[in-house]
Amino acid sequence: MKKDIHSVYYKNAKITCSCGKQWVVGSTRPEMSIELCSNCHPFYTGKKKLVDTARKVEQFQARAIKTQALKDRQVKQKQLQKKRSRKPA
Repeated sequence: MKKDIHSVYYKNAKITCSCGKQWVVGSTRPEMSIELCSNCHPFYTGKKKLVDTARKVEQFQARAIKTQALKDRQVKQKQLQKKRSRKPA
């Protein structure tokens, strides 16, 4: 094996979550910051919490509303066409 090609290994690296929980583990970085951990992740806590940093949920909801409005408008147009076709001239 080649010498001096491996990164430094820190036995007491500190991991900090955005909720405040901290761990000491082994890593190639002395300190790390994370957004979610088992203490605050919705899967483990049972709480539904959306972490939406890029507003993707809001964009999806806006598209869903537009799509539903379009479908409703198409249904109304079809109903009007049926009524018009039934009337005798």
